[in-house]
Amino acid sequence: MKRTIGYIVFFIGLACSWNSFSQESNVRIAPEGMQRAYIDKGDTIPMVRLRDVVIFPEYKFKNKKEQQQYTKLVRDVKRTLPYAKMVYETLIETYEYIETLPDDGSREAHLKRMEKELFKEYKPELKKLTLSQGKLLIKLIDRECNQSSYNLVKAYLGSFRATFWNAFAGMFGASLKTSYDPKGKDTLTERVVIMVENGYI
Repeated sequence: MKRTIGYIVFFIGLACSWNSFSQESNVRIAPEGMQRAYIDKGDTIPMVRLRDVVIFPEYKFKNKKEQQQYTKLVRDVKRTLPYAKMVYETLIETYEYIETLPDDGSREAHLKRMEKELFKEYKPELKKLTLSQGKLLIKLIDRECNQSSYNLVKAYLGSFRATFWNAFAGMFGASLKTSYDPKGKDTLTERVVIMVENGYI
């Protein structure tokens, strides 16, 4: 039952991806053969996002236990970060198609079909997530989308269902209201995420 948290955060990721990208009003998918582009007064300007080069000082562990916790964190980030990014990228690829649908009902129906297909494809892996990895994924979704999973569920499914899913997650010691704090309690996680993103570890 603990692994059910993986299903919850995966759907939240879908919602967050759609919400996050739909707010970028000037960003559109460019014609075939090009990457994302910025459209300015009819001109299509290709966008190339270069990753910052970040150099961290060597991390010194206080003891063996702290080193083991760090090793586990690295493992968990490598396991969950691709899911947080994948749901975002998946919806970017379908953004133009969603925009052509006539009403909210059609868009919702399409997202439900997408959700079903993604669950079918990724269910075997999601079932393998541990509770700690599920909690981390909730945080990484917040990192990618800049808002909590609870607010995303509330916006898309309503207050009642958001409260229900948060209570359900609470049964397993998790909370959809968990936020990501890269300059506070999640400083070490942010360091690991950046290092994984840049291929340092």
